[in-house]
Amino acid sequence: MADQVSHVSRHVLDNGLTVLLKEIHTAPVISWWVMYRVGSRNEPTGQTGISHWVEHMMFKGTEKFPAGVLDKAIDREGGIWNAQTSSDYTAYYETLPANKIELALQAEADRMQNALFDPDEVEAERTVIISERQGSENSPMFWLHEETRAAAFRVHPYHHQVIGDMVDLHTMTRSDLYQHYRTYYVPNNAIAVAVGDFDTADMLARIKELYGDIPSGPEIPPVTRTEPPQMGERTVRVEREGNTSYIFVGYRAPEGTHPDWFKLSLVDSILAGASAPGGDGLGNKTSRLYKTLVETELASSVGGGMYPSINPYLFSIVATVRDGRTPEEVQAALDQELERVAGGDITQDELDKAKKQAKALFAYGTESVTGQAFWLVFSENFASYTWYEQYLAHLEAVTLDDVRDAAQRYLRRSQRTVGWFIPVNAATEGDMH
Repeated sequence: MADQVSHVSRHVLDNGLTVLLKEIHTAPVISWWVMYRVGSRNEPTGQTGISHWVEHMMFKGTEKFPAGVLDKAIDREGGIWNAQTSSDYTAYYETLPANKIELALQAEADRMQNALFDPDEVEAERTVIISERQGSENSPMFWLHEETRAAAFRVHPYHHQVIGDMVDLHTMTRSDLYQHYRTYYVPNNAIAVAVGDFDTADMLARIKELYGDIPSGPEIPPVTRTEPPQMGERTVRVEREGNTSYIFVGYRAPEGTHPDWFKLSLVDSILAGASAPGGDGLGNKTSRLYKTLVETELASSVGGGMYPSINPYLFSIVATVRDGRTPEEVQAALDQELERVAGGDITQDELDKAKKQAKALFAYGTESVTGQAFWLVFSENFASYTWYEQYLAHLEAVTLDDVRDAAQRYLRRSQRTVGWFIPVNAATEGDMH
């Protein structure tokens, strides 16, 4: 058991690379993550989607590891590798047998500085990413989320989806992509994490050998466009071809380091069931909104979510309107329930159950070395790795008065954006104008 609670050691190399190491010797496996502090929040108008596109280009090879070589090599060693881009970060990881981790360490050190951005590959990937955006556009929820988020954030770059605006995907150049890579893919803007079966001193020495001589870059451009206060409820209607109506409600929510974040996340659990970053929610059939909307056959599904972000973001609720019901009916029932909770109608039993669910979800998400490495690097990006280590303690400390207070302060109509997706029959769409 001692291995499960082994200490995380934190190191900063001379070039600014932050390194977190956690030994776990229960299985001969190591997970290696490199996260860059760049995501869609760092993108200027005209370059939306650039972080995600650069992530794609990182799999197109270097001189040392040409395209396709690492895929085969990692597969051959029984490992997995992947990447993800969000609003707040871009992350790469490999999980391999412990005696093969050298491959991952070398691969990430190499592509931190030597990605090729071959012009033909850039153009091929433009087609891939435009297709990815078009695929997302087949989903009504994509359109609803994009429009509602854009209304909720008028100034802050959380306004944009990670995939980017279609016009930018058509017009960005190889030079734009390479400049973005050179600006942000530097040791002083990166966090590296190893979790698994290794000796800390040996691992740190090897990381210094491979990464220590990579030059640090200039200071990273700060994100200065703070969202101004919201002066009243905002509403959005998306009318497109489809078969089903959806409702998206986004309340202004605090950033992940704010003391209220855990309080509001438990309000989320009570209303819509527990959820966690990087993972799925648990079944929410005992939640308030499931009983209010799904059991009464107003909605066919309902869910919620809180994301620990660098800057203030949204607490969101999404409902799928049941066939034969109207968005007006669902919105009225939803608002009634939200107002009850905002008025303090929460019991100790509900809070205890919400805590239990949140703890279970956290346990599921941190069973593997890959999951633990993700949480460490994810937390270090917006706060500190200690946010992850103290997660359960923070949850436990929240009182009934805390959640009632948070519900009252954050679940205010003046501080939300409400979006409806209204399906329009293709045959009658032209009659609307």
